[in-house]
Parts: sequence; C-alpha cells; structure tokens
Amino acid sequence: METISVKVEKSGRILIPIALRRELGLSEGSQVLVQVEASGTLQITSRSKVLAKVRKQIRKYIPPGQDLVDDLIRDRQADAVSLPRGIVVS
Repeated sequence: METISVKVEKSGRILIPIALRRELGLSEGSQVLVQVEASGTLQITSRSKVLAKVRKQIRKYIPPGQDLVDDLIRDRQADAVSLPRGIVVS
C-alpha cells in the first residue's frame, strides 16, 4: 500500500482519502478503530475488517456444521425446564 500524506485540521480531524475509504469499505457513519502503536504509528482499521478477522480466528475452534446459536437455545431451554417453579432468571 502506498503512503498518502494528509493534514491534521485545526479541530484535530484528518480526511481519509477516497481511495483508502474504498479500500477499507468505509462510508459516512462507518466506525473505525484507532490505535497508536509502540512505534508511534497511528493505525486506523475499519470495524468490519476487525470483526471479520476475529470471526475467522474463532471459526477454527468450532467444528464444521456446529451451530452455536442452536446450541445456546437448547441449553437455555434445558435450563428453563430444570428451574424450580416461581424462580425468574434475568
């Protein structure tokens, strides 16, 4: 990726050029994560890219064909059946 120079406005804002916004899939209202690296580098990452990366990392621990949502629903239903009457869990 090429390096692009941008200016910091008086208000502290910086404009992310359109080419970079397109590459990151950013549009008005998109959330980004901003982090200062130990080297002093400012890293800006789209929230959707971070979520996709985390999902990919987690997916390797879930057996193929296993649906975690269905598992959670079954667990909750089993818990509801085993609770004594009159007890409400929130």
